[in-house]
Amino acid sequence: MALDLDWVGAAQANTSAIERRAASLGARRSVKKDYQAAWLLRAITCIDLTTLSGDDTKARVKRLCDKARRPLRDDLLKALDIASLQTGAICVYHDMVETAVSALEGSGIPVAAVSTGFPAGLSPLELRIAEIKASVAAGAREIDIVISRRHVLTQNWQALYDEMQAFRAACGEAHVKAILATGELGSLRNVARASLICMMGGADFIKTSTGKESVNATLPVSLVMVRAIRDYHDRTGYAVGYKPAGGISKAKDALVYLSMIKEELGDQWLRADLFRFGASSLLGDIERYTMSMYDTYGDGWNGATVDLYYNGVYGQTFGTAFTTGDSLIVDFDVCTGTEIAVVNGAQGSYPSEVYYTLSNASGTQNVSVSSGNFNVGAVDTVMSNCVTPSCPTPSNLG
Repeated sequence: MALDLDWVGAAQANTSAIERRAASLGARRSVKKDYQAAWLLRAITCIDLTTLSGDDTKARVKRLCDKARRPLRDDLLKALDIASLQTGAICVYHDMVETAVSALEGSGIPVAAVSTGFPAGLSPLELRIAEIKASVAAGAREIDIVISRRHVLTQNWQALYDEMQAFRAACGEAHVKAILATGELGSLRNVARASLICMMGGADFIKTSTGKESVNATLPVSLVMVRAIRDYHDRTGYAVGYKPAGGISKAKDALVYLSMIKEELGDQWLRADLFRFGASSLLGDIERYTMSMYDTYGDGWNGATVDLYYNGVYGQTFGTAFTTGDSLIVDFDVCTGTEIAVVNGAQGSYPSEVYYTLSNASGTQNVSVSSGNFNVGAVDTVMSNCVTPSCPTPSNLG
């Protein structure tokens, strides 16, 4: 649509009210049991599974594509009565587009390419446009562009609009996601106005961040952006998508964002064509494990411990907090591909009373030690959904 500076100038952001609303989202919304599983499955279908590292290789991208095709193990899908599941897209640098397109052939999963001098967006305009065209030619169906933040900071809305229109034209049939880099825009009001400008200029999605800024996706910024989307839809009838990116690595965070989208925009936006997560580690949290510790006498473990090692590196110890009662259940998270070594540590005062199970997210017991069989030094090894021989370092170390 044509640039409407009156509309842009009228856009405001009440920071205190927005922050109060954002603070209330996680505090008062709770999704439990079967509903939680359904919402987390929906979250997986909205993930842009991403690798944007300087040491990316074709092998790494191929592994990521395998993960996009099969984000959960077959036993989890069976337990949840789901026939199949895929992520929303794969997001890579331009140089890896052809590799990803080839690896995803026949899956229907689109490849998204970051572009236009990502992440700073400071290369010459003609080079940024050429980069978009090259990624589209290589098979990218979605282009994540970065705007020139200086246009926002100097209130040069015409320049931002012209830039967005040029990027939109270069994308052709590919969808374009406009990355605002909200952590560098100075104020929530600037976020609101930049959101409107990008939508007027033809963005199919507006996206919070590159993931490289010091501040990435936050709930206050997200509220400003989704309300701009709602306003734009109300006035034009055109539905623009939303993508928070950077810092969303926990399943509970995903649930908060989904709840916000449902309340602010409605069920129409709870689909991959209008909502995405930019996340490279979110799946590792959704596939969580549970250590269930029990004591036959009912007075805790009395000094007994179990140590966990992740890919050969010490991770954590269970049992030290189990000082009373007959059970203690603890959830913990590991990333996909982690080898978990479960080692019986200290025997404590009454090892014959100690028993435990280690279960995956579907409830399958991967390790089970019955009462009277707690032998110090005994080791059980579990592989956490490793789809290839090469497994990454667990994200929860360090």
